[in-house]
Amino acid sequence: MTVTTEDGPQEEYDAKRHAGLYGAQRLKAMSAVLLALLLSVLDYAIANVALPLIAQDLHASSSRAIWVVNAYQLANLSCLLPLASLGARVGFARLSQLGIFLFLIASVACALSQNLLELTLARALQGVGGACIMSVNIALVRFIYPHKELGRGIALNGLFVGLGVALGPSLGSLILSVASWPWIFWINLPLALAALALAHAALPQTPRSDIPTDMVGSLLTVASFALTGVGLDGLMHADFLSGAAVTVAGVLCWAMLLHYQRERLEPIVPVDLLARRPFLLACLVGFLGFVASNLYIVAMPFTLATAFHRGPGTIGLLIAPWAVGVATMSFVVSRLADRFPASVLSSIGLLITASGFCLLWFLPTDAGNWAIAWRTLFAGCGFGLFQPPNNRPITAQSW
Repeated sequence: MTVTTEDGPQEEYDAKRHAGLYGAQRLKAMSAVLLALLLSVLDYAIANVALPLIAQDLHASSSRAIWVVNAYQLANLSCLLPLASLGARVGFARLSQLGIFLFLIASVACALSQNLLELTLARALQGVGGACIMSVNIALVRFIYPHKELGRGIALNGLFVGLGVALGPSLGSLILSVASWPWIFWINLPLALAALALAHAALPQTPRSDIPTDMVGSLLTVASFALTGVGLDGLMHADFLSGAAVTVAGVLCWAMLLHYQRERLEPIVPVDLLARRPFLLACLVGFLGFVASNLYIVAMPFTLATAFHRGPGTIGLLIAPWAVGVATMSFVVSRLADRFPASVLSSIGLLITASGFCLLWFLPTDAGNWAIAWRTLFAGCGFGLFQPPNNRPITAQSW
C-alpha cells in the first residue's frame, strides 16, 4: 500500500519495519528536532523571570502582566492537538519548519512591542509556533530512530525539555542584568535561524495521511481550551459575571467536542482513551500537578521581587533550583519505576512538592538566598519524583 508524501507516492510507514536514519543523517536530523524544541521551551522559561520588569516598563498590573505567559501557554495548548492532526496531513517536517518560522516572526514582534496588548498578541503567535514544533516532535523522532532504539530519541527529548527549563531562568537573569527585557526575545533570532536552516536541510520527509482535516473538531478544540482558560482567568481577576459566562461557554464547547469526537474514526481528542480509568486518573492528576507547578513558576518572580526585594538577576538564580530538582529526580526515579508502584512514587512526589511549597510559604521576608534556594530545590525534587511515574500509565494506555 502507498501513501502520498511530500515527494510523491511512497510505501506506507510501518513503525516496526522502519529503519530510521544512521550516522551523520541521524545526528543532523535529531539536532534540528532538539534545537527547535529547546527554542520553544527556553523562551517560555525565560519570559517568567522578566515578568516584574515587563509589568513595570509597560505600566501594567501583575495580574495583567501574567498574560505574557498565559497567552503563550493558552495558544500552545489550544492548538497542540489540532496541529498534531494537521501534521499527519501536510507532513511533520513541513509543519515543524512552519512552527520555527512563526516563532521567529513572533519573537521580533515581541521585542518591538510598545504595550501589553501588542506583547500579549505576539506571545500568542509564539505559542502557535511552539505548538507546531511540539505537536510533531515525537512523530519526527519515530522516523529518525529505528523502532528498537526509539526510547533513546524520546529520552533525548525529555532531556532537552529539562535543559530548556533549567537554563531559562539563569539565562534570563544574565540577559536582564546587562540589557532590557526585549533582549530575551531578540536572543531567539540566531537560534531560530539556525534551527530553520537545519530543519530544512536535515529533517526526513514523512508520509502524509489522506484523511481530510477535521475543521469542525479543530475549531471546537481551540474554542474549548481558549474559552475555558480566559473564563477562569476572568473569574479570578475580572468581572465575575463575564468570567462565568465565558467559562460556561467553554464548558459547552467541551461537551459539543466530546460528543462530536465519539462519531469520528480519527478523533483529535482521544475520547476512547478517556474511558480507561488508569489513563483518565493519570491525566487528571497530571493536570492538577502541572497547574500547581505553573502557578508557582508564574507567581514566584513577583513574590521574590515585591516581598523579598530581589533584583532580576537574583530572581532567575533562585528559581533555577526548581528545574535542577525536577531534572535530577526524574533521572533517579527512572531507575526506581520498575521496583515500586507508580501510584506510590507519584503520591510521595506530590507530598514532597506540597511540603516544599509550604516551607516557602512560611518563610520570613528577610530570609536569605540559601533558605529560598534549598526549599525551591526540595519542591522541584518532589515534582521530579511525581512526573515520570504518573506519565507511564498515559504512555502505556495510548501507545
